[in-house]
Amino acid sequence: MPEDNQIYVGQKNFMNYVTAVVMQFTTKDAKEVVVRARGKYISRAIDIVEVARKRFLEGKIEVGKINIGSEEFQNKDGRKVRVSTIEITLRKI
Repeated sequence: MPEDNQIYVGQKNFMNYVTAVVMQFTTKDAKEVVVRARGKYISRAIDIVEVARKRFLEGKIEVGKINIGSEEFQNKDGRKVRVSTIEITLRKI
């Protein structure tokens, strides 16, 4: 999958991410879009997918695969930290 069909959820305004999902399907004619998030942004990613699916692209996209996992990295203090991850694949119907 092309890198530009992936949306990484973070601190930006909620609607920026919803708009990004909608734009991928409408203007870029993407067949699939992957919404990715880590840690505290997982619930936000789910909300973004649901708003895009039920309010903006109702009947046009569906949820495909949902992958969950965890990543390990070093934080600012040098400690190893494990954080949960999610990838939600949206497909055009």
